Amino acid sequence: MKIVVIQGPNLNMLGIREQNIYGSIKLEDIHEQMKQLAVQNEFEIEFFQSNLEGEIVDRIQECLGDANGIIINPAAYTHTSIAIRDAISAVQIPTIEVHLSNIHQREEFRHKSFIAPVCLGQIIGMGANGYRLAMMGLMQVMHEVEAFRQAQINGQKDKVEVDK
Repeated sequence: MKIVVIQGPNLNMLGIREQNIYGSIKLEDIHEQMKQLAVQNEFEIEFFQSNLEGEIVDRIQECLGDANGIIINPAAYTHTSIAIRDAISAVQIPTIEVHLSNIHQREEFRHKSFIAPVCLGQIIGMGANGYRLAMMGLMQVMHEVEAFRQAQINGQKDKVEVDK
């Protein structure tokens, strides 16, 4: 099973920008931690970062038929992008929104997420640990979805055999 991690604008500057808010960890370090968790749990993981809204929308759409789950930190687009929200809604792939900082403790304009209503959940304010929490939750959901799918397939096979 495959998880795609999508990082929004300015996250490529982690470790440099506003360390009092985001800490000193770099995006590459977060991704390395996530990669280790994926390997331990036999999941495939792919990372994507862009400062451009349209590229993020394109990457979400490319997940259709290619990924089983998405972890997204839309960064500033959280509060402005109906396009990203619509892309997540359109692909119908289990998605978890992550933010390093607690957006509700910050400026008023950051309190509203356009993305959260179309996601399974939102993890905020846990720093880099939020990504690992999102992965654990998403992996659990993905296992449950796969088990349900297998049960449906097995149920169909049983029904076909009974019909014979």
